[in-house]
Amino acid sequence: MKHVVVTGGAGFIGSHLVDAYLERGWRVSIIDNLSTGDRKNVNPRAALHVADLRHSLDLLGELRPDLVNHQAAQVDVRLSVSDPAADAEVNVLASLRLLQKSVEVGVKRFVFASSGGAIYGEPLFAPQTEEHALQPMSPYGCAKLAVEYYMNYYRAVLGLSCVAMRYANVYGPRQSSKGEAGVVAIFADRLLRGEAVTINGSGEQTRDYTFVGDVVAANMAVSERPELTGAFNVGTGVETSVNDLYRSMTSILGISKLANHGPAKRGEQMRSVLDGSRLRKTAGLQLPSDFASGLRLTVEWFRG
Repeated sequence: MKHVVVTGGAGFIGSHLVDAYLERGWRVSIIDNLSTGDRKNVNPRAALHVADLRHSLDLLGELRPDLVNHQAAQVDVRLSVSDPAADAEVNVLASLRLLQKSVEVGVKRFVFASSGGAIYGEPLFAPQTEEHALQPMSPYGCAKLAVEYYMNYYRAVLGLSCVAMRYANVYGPRQSSKGEAGVVAIFADRLLRGEAVTINGSGEQTRDYTFVGDVVAANMAVSERPELTGAFNVGTGVETSVNDLYRSMTSILGISKLANHGPAKRGEQMRSVLDGSRLRKTAGLQLPSDFASGLRLTVEWFRG
């Protein structure tokens, strides 16, 4: 039986990955400090180790997995702008130490949650392919790109099979509405509470909203195909403005309330849209989920 460690496995994306690995017959261990994750997300068939990667890497030596799927991160772009060093401690240094420990304990495969939108910057062309220039506009994007470069070293020089998954804006059930990350979750939570929603800037900024089920399928494909290395986009290639997202969600909920608009945030891009066709073709994945259907499923989950 293959053994995977999922860091951040009590979180939004990580917990869905845990479920998928278990469905495929893997043994699953979770390392999560529960700073943003939640025990209620954890599949009872997985082993949860409540620990902070910055201080608990000896745990990886005890577990000795075949594969590490590294989802744990500081995901708030705005926090990275206000405190770049704190962001780097979590997103660069902890990841680097995890890579080093993975080599030391004989991990065979390392999968990393990167960020397409954050590392490419404003599109020179759209949708952005993996060949797009790497021009991060936030410390968060810089951190993700730095880890990708370290992974290339560990692959080329030390022989660790590595792959980076460059996510678009992932949404779906279990997404947290706390903090600033996850606009779908934030809107759903506030609308269902009858609270006002504030859109930063004009609301014409666009994102590639990608359903979590498609992200899970992509991760399973690269987990079971160790020959796939380097970086792959995980996105739909479809842009949706924040204003259109808000209108779609109010339509699903039958709400006619208008959103407020606040100032634009530093470090926030106007456009982000990823071409995920390379991985879909290589791994034989299905086309992305329909946005309207995925959004309705997500809103219904929050309503429930």
